[in-house]
Formats: sequence, C-alpha cells, structure tokens
Amino acid sequence: MFELLERGGLPGFVALLGRGDDVHVDAVGTTAVGGTEPMRRDTIFRITSMTKPIAAVATLSLVEEGLLDLDEPLDRLVPELADRRVLRRLDGPVTDTEPALRSLTTRDLLTLRMGFGFLVGDAQRHPILAAAEEHGVYMGPPRPADTVHPDEWLRRFARLPLMDQPGQRWRYDLAFSVLGVVIARAAGQPLPAVLLDRVLEPLGMRDTGFSVPPTDLHRLPPAYTAAGEVFDGAPDSQWAAPPAFPDAAGGLVSTVDDVLSFARTLLAGGGPVLSAESVTAMTTNWLTSEQRAASDAVPVFLGDAGWGLGIGVEPDRYGWAGGLGTIWYAYPADGLVAILLTQCVPPPGELFDQFLRTVEAHRG
Repeated sequence: MFELLERGGLPGFVALLGRGDDVHVDAVGTTAVGGTEPMRRDTIFRITSMTKPIAAVATLSLVEEGLLDLDEPLDRLVPELADRRVLRRLDGPVTDTEPALRSLTTRDLLTLRMGFGFLVGDAQRHPILAAAEEHGVYMGPPRPADTVHPDEWLRRFARLPLMDQPGQRWRYDLAFSVLGVVIARAAGQPLPAVLLDRVLEPLGMRDTGFSVPPTDLHRLPPAYTAAGEVFDGAPDSQWAAPPAFPDAAGGLVSTVDDVLSFARTLLAGGGPVLSAESVTAMTTNWLTSEQRAASDAVPVFLGDAGWGLGIGVEPDRYGWAGGLGTIWYAYPADGLVAILLTQCVPPPGELFDQFLRTVEAHRG
C-alpha cells in the first residue's frame, strides 16, 4: 500500500484492524497530495455510501418500535409517491408509461429494489436520465451544498416515472435518499436527529454527522479526483455547514473509531440499538439470482456480493464502501473488523485490493 502513495496522486489513509480489544491503527501519509499535514487517527472522512448501513440500522429500530413496517405500502408516509407510473422501456420517452403493479415499501428501499437508480448508459439513449437531471434528482458523488429541503426533493422525484416495477430489479442508490425522508417522517424528527438518537449517540459516534463543526474543520482533509485535483476541501468544503437535504444515501462524515464502534455493534448482535434478529435480517442476502441477472447495476456496484437490508453481504463478511475512498468489513467468524479510509474519487481500487489482501492474511 505504501508504494501506491510513493507514486503520487493519492492522499494518505487511515487503516484499522480490530478483533475484540486488540485494535491496530495505521495513519499513513498526508492529508493532501504532496502535502505535509499527516493523517491522524481522528481525521474526519466523507464516508458517502457507508452512510447506508447506518441509516438502515435507524430504519430497523423504527420497525422494532412499530413506527414502520417493512412491507406496509409507503403511501401513508409519502403520499407523493402513491400511484407510481413505470417506464414501458428504459430507452423510451418518459411519457410512455404504465401503472405500477403495487405501492412501494420500506423493504423495497432497504433492498434497493425501489425501481429507480443508477442506469448503465447515457442520457441520449435513456431520456429518463436527462429528465432526472432536469428535475434536480442527481445521481453521483454527494454535493450537500447544492440541495433543497427533503419535501421539495421528494416532490421533484415524484414527477418522474420509475424505471422498473417495484421489487423487480436492484438499482443503486437513490432508494436511500427516499428512505431518509421516510424514516424522518416516521420518527417525527429531521433525519440528523433520528440518526443521532437511534445510532450515533448510543454508540458514542461523536464525530459522525452530516457536517463538520467549524472547530473541527482542520480535521477534514481535502478529497481528490484521480487526476489529483481537489474535489472538495476546507474551509469551503460542502460539509462545512448542515445541508438542506441530509441524504441517507451518502451524506455522512465519520472517523475510523466511529466506524469501528458501528461495525462492532453489528458483530455483537446489535445492542444497544438493534435486536439480534434485526441484525441477522440486515446481514442476510435478499438479492435473488433472477434479480441479479436482470440488473445491469449489479456487476458495477456489487460484483459477486449480495445485498441485505442496507449493506453488502458476502459468505464470510458484510460491510460497504464509499465512493470517495472508504471501505469497511466485519468478519463474523473471526470477530474481525477491517476499515480503510482515504479521500479520492473514484475510490482507489488497487489500494482497497491490497488492504483486503492484508486483512485475509490476518484472519483466523
């Protein structure tokens, strides 16, 4: 991993391997490409899609309390999404639609089978992509400073037809943006308060949130593109102020120790935030072979992995990655947690691969 940094073009990273009380952390390199400020254990990272498992835990806690039902139609909480229309053809005009066969459910959102999300293709061949952009329904790296209130975002999304019938295909990742609105309405609180009360505060995740306080901005490193250009950086970071739309799909920042606390909680059965039964449901693969074969997004985002209730699932591990260069996995059979955090878009695949090979060498 170190030779990748020596080649240039990458910021440093923070890596962690933890088994029980035995925790080893390496903070390697600098926070800036070619810079001198060292990475530290308390460096704050934009964890983007690693937000999803955290939002999933909050969702399942609401289910346990009876404030949500996984299979209840969402029309009660989000009437904006009642009576959905669905494209007849993915490459057809957005006006060529048919009625949805059923209403959306919370399970559809958690399993990313809502019927709308990333589509492998371009706007010229798929008019729905151009329509989504026109309506302000953006799919890509988070840009929290360029958002609208959740209710307004949902109204914009509701003007679009679905790409697929609910439950039919796996599509990354817009369902979690909708999920954030759903759980806020179910709890009667803004999404940041829901996550704070139900996940972050009980687990001591003090540095995790949708923005970085001014006193801690010095701990937030720049995020870079593969070309070494700054994608986002303090003091003008998009994470320097609370966003209008806190996005459950990818809006959080966090630290390696906060992520460790979250992963350990799942390994230990969910207490104090979830029951063991909910953790089992969350970490079970719900993606069928038929849905895998029908989705062009599976090879891009999942590879050989499956998908649970808001988390990637493989035979010997579960966890997820973030599009700005973060990844974590828990290995239940070994009681092992592995975390690697850097800030580069797209994520540095070679660095991830080398880290996971190191993890395999320390298992057992």
